[in-house]
Amino acid sequence: MNALDTMRALASQGEVLNFAPGDFIFRTGEMGDCMFGVLDGTVELNWNDGLGHEQIQSGDVFGAGALVTPEHRRFGNARALTPCKLLVMNREKFLFAVQESPMFAIELLSAIDQRLRKLKDCTRMV
Repeated sequence: MNALDTMRALASQGEVLNFAPGDFIFRTGEMGDCMFGVLDGTVELNWNDGLGHEQIQSGDVFGAGALVTPEHRRFGNARALTPCKLLVMNREKFLFAVQESPMFAIELLSAIDQRLRKLKDCTRMV
């Protein structure tokens, strides 16, 4: 199982959002109160005026900082590159998932670590 599988298991129908290509999911500076799992499609995250960016694919999660940081403001933009179907998890469901399935926290940390390693590989000086 991965973090998205746990999110899917806890989700109800109203927690799936659809975005068309080019739609913003969130923008820099907005208050964040949920994280997302990509069920279908590709999302681009960018920060520092586009100097930093990554693509989030189907099966990945993003935006978890909003659930662990008080008064969280989004650090960058998230925009749909393709038609996207996203699963949304709020703080209440997040805390329930961590309490009832401690492996969810490990799965989420693993997903974040994998993304961070990819970003480090991309920025490594040659």
